[in-house]
Amino acid sequence: MAYDEELAGRVRAALGAVRDVAEIKMFGGLCYTVGGNMAVGVNGGDLMVRLDPDDAEAALAEPGARPMDFTGRPMRGFLFVGPKGLGTETLLQRWIDRGVAYASSLPPKKPKQRKQKARRA
Repeated sequence: MAYDEELAGRVRAALGAVRDVAEIKMFGGLCYTVGGNMAVGVNGGDLMVRLDPDDAEAALAEPGARPMDFTGRPMRGFLFVGPKGLGTETLLQRWIDRGVAYASSLPPKKPKQRKQKARRA
């Protein structure tokens, strides 16, 4: 699934001051990591947000929020937030701040070593 370029631009702008952010193509969209841990992402017109699993259930009551479900089973601690919950920069920033706060609370991950492709002789 393609991702909303406008939403991706808004997310990039909102993450501008955050240190150690990386943008990675993942889940058919974009994923933004902090210290190697997923914080937020863009999939279609939705924002993906990673939260403390204990906080995610309560967050589902907020406008536009729904479980993140790719496989028929919702992913614990991950939400999709649709356009209804992202209508202003303040709302978007609030979700991004929550994802960044959780990702920042986790131990940093070391970058994965890319496997070398075997060369044919």
